[in-house]
Amino acid sequence: MDTKSSKKILAAFKGQGARIETRARVKLAGKKDFSLWYTPGVGVASLHLAAHPEDARKMSVKKNSVAVISDGSAVLGLGNIGPYGALPVMEGKALIFKEKAGVDAWPLVLNTQDPEEIIRIVKAVAPSFGGINLEDIAAPHCFEIERRLVEDLDIPVMHDDQHGTAIVVLAGLLNAAKVVKKNFKDLKIVISGAGAAGTAVAKLLFAAGIRDIVLLDRVGTIFAGRTDLHTHKKELAGLMNPRRVEGGLAEAMQGADGFIGLSGKGVLKAEQVATMSPRGIVFAMANPDPEILPDEAKKAGAMVVATGRSDFPNQINNALVFPGIFRGALDKSVKKITEETKLRAARALAALVSKPTAAKIIPDLLDPRVVKAVARSVL
Repeated sequence: MDTKSSKKILAAFKGQGARIETRARVKLAGKKDFSLWYTPGVGVASLHLAAHPEDARKMSVKKNSVAVISDGSAVLGLGNIGPYGALPVMEGKALIFKEKAGVDAWPLVLNTQDPEEIIRIVKAVAPSFGGINLEDIAAPHCFEIERRLVEDLDIPVMHDDQHGTAIVVLAGLLNAAKVVKKNFKDLKIVISGAGAAGTAVAKLLFAAGIRDIVLLDRVGTIFAGRTDLHTHKKELAGLMNPRRVEGGLAEAMQGADGFIGLSGKGVLKAEQVATMSPRGIVFAMANPDPEILPDEAKKAGAMVVATGRSDFPNQINNALVFPGIFRGALDKSVKKITEETKLRAARALAALVSKPTAAKIIPDLLDPRVVKAVARSVL
């Protein structure tokens, strides 16, 4: 981003200060109000909840609140910039929660990157919230943190970088397959980036029925028998890459139907797009600069191109998902976000585009139908 734009953005943030705030839902107009909503009346509510904690969902902020939690270890495409670097992003997520879904969300950035301490802290604050949205926590720690919290808490926990991204990618790919007139389950997919988002996308596409998925990390393709793989990549190697493609992106892209980029600027070259099967699909989602620019990808032969940016068609953004997921979970007292929920949410999102085209495979972020459709899919 150029210096002029950066200065303008900083001035806006400094001038605004906080972008969210708490607001009273009842009035303290007189002493009767104080007596009811605070002392002595609040004592009655306190004793009741002490004996019946399950009623906290009906009687407190837990009914409509989500904690947006990060350790700042993987903020956007900026890397490990710590809690203060994460704070503007988490506050922005809270803003989207409120504006799009009416959910009261609060940013909690943690001054630790120790997985055990993060788990302990989140479990300790969980009684105040109806859901936990984990964000910008680096792999591989994010997998264990989420797994443990899902197991131990009785409220929905979702790492949005993983599952929100995966749901939107699946929705876009369902419609892209229609545009290029290829059977969805027969698609040969290449995923560049085996971090939190890449791993979740691969697993959700697999759950949706795609079997030919080649996932790449910084070393190259992940395949059964590669000796340098960590635990979660070993699991992926056992599921993905049935043709056992070895090498780098150039080898993986030959004959591929779709590319999903969750890696970095300029990773995908035009000559690699040219080796794809006819009517290729390219989701270049690295932010702020995609793996390949849309015009370059189209010129090289791609038929459908999407990015993570708002200034190009087909923006694949997890903001299409997380407000509705938690709106539905809070309203229905759902305790876990399951794989089936993610699949239903993706299908619901895709169905909002009744006649997909190369320039329109996913609803717009401002589409008022999105939150309601995703919320309905949560069971």
